[in-house]
Amino acid sequence: MNQDRYGSDVLADGGWKRKAPPPKVVEALRDLVVEEVASGFVGAVVGVEGRMVKLEDRRGKVRVFPIGPGFLIDGQAVALRVPKAQPKQAGPLRSASGSFAVQGAKARVARASRIFVEGRHDADLIEKVWGHDLRIEGVAVEYLEGVDHLDEVLRVFKPDEERKVGVLVDHLVAGSKESRIADAAVKPWGGTVLVVGHPYIDIWQAVKPERLGMKAWPVIPRGVEWKHGICEALGWPHEDQADIARAWQRILSRVDHFGHLEPALLGRVEQLIDFVTA
Repeated sequence: MNQDRYGSDVLADGGWKRKAPPPKVVEALRDLVVEEVASGFVGAVVGVEGRMVKLEDRRGKVRVFPIGPGFLIDGQAVALRVPKAQPKQAGPLRSASGSFAVQGAKARVARASRIFVEGRHDADLIEKVWGHDLRIEGVAVEYLEGVDHLDEVLRVFKPDEERKVGVLVDHLVAGSKESRIADAAVKPWGGTVLVVGHPYIDIWQAVKPERLGMKAWPVIPRGVEWKHGICEALGWPHEDQADIARAWQRILSRVDHFGHLEPALLGRVEQLIDFVTA
């Protein structure tokens, strides 16, 4: 009897149509160590917020991922789910910025140093994510109502080694109007003023578009006021400033923690906090 040295036809029984088995479903319990497949990030579960799971790696870095499939435990594919009865969390809790939350601490008396941002929306976003940290550190955030006022504000404030100023500027890219204004305003104050910026046209863009169900923020033609253009592209009311204010509140409501913001903003805000509290 002849034997087929290469075995039977792998297509004969329709095995090629078989789907991979579904991943095992595991509750996202605290201290469970998993690997997120897409990024390769390995960490222990330190919290569950809504449909998001927070993982902390061995260096203390925390990242947030959607609960569901896309994780590995000891090389086995798993899908995480919200625990049926979430246990009371032990140990230090995290603030929205990812730092350790200080429970029961009173806000520190405000330092002389300040962080200035361009407008109210910038201040709203920083308060929502870094508010706990800023109150513990005693850092007040004020807004300029536009970077054009930076030179005037600095001359009135008179920064020095005990009264440092950190400034967050929108669209701070080489050759921009914002970069020229910032360079000229900072020059007289030496190392007592730090201006940093993000590349986004407006702070709205620092919110990850997925939070609003988009793959990317719409591209607005030159000559169209950006926020009005965004609202129009998204089908939101945009006739007056009240509509713009409501649009911002809608966007802000989709931000719960640092994982909902772009890294280009996160690093800059942390840099400013370190500068004014050093």
